[in-house]
Amino acid sequence: MAQKDNTLNVITHVLGLLTSWLGPLIVLLVTKDKTTKQHARKALNWQLSYMIYMIISFVLMFVLIGFLLIPIIAILDIVFCIMAAVKAGKNELWDYPLAIPFLK
Repeated sequence: MAQKDNTLNVITHVLGLLTSWLGPLIVLLVTKDKTTKQHARKALNWQLSYMIYMIISFVLMFVLIGFLLIPIIAILDIVFCIMAAVKAGKNELWDYPLAIPFLK
């Protein structure tokens, strides 16, 4: 039994680290594979949520708590994207914690 190639699924989550929301969006629009589209939606939802969390943290810098939140959220982005890429490598679809479900 041949195993399905999941390289694009892994790359989709890694692109989130490198290109923010743009990489997963391009993968979502270009691919025809249902599984890859699901991975791209999950990655895109997280990247959009991450962007919102960073904007809120920037605003909260005026009351000093943002200085603490920005590095925490940046570390979460790295950890979540790596975890999602590893799961995608095992042909699993992983739900990002804290991701707002913009696309279903």
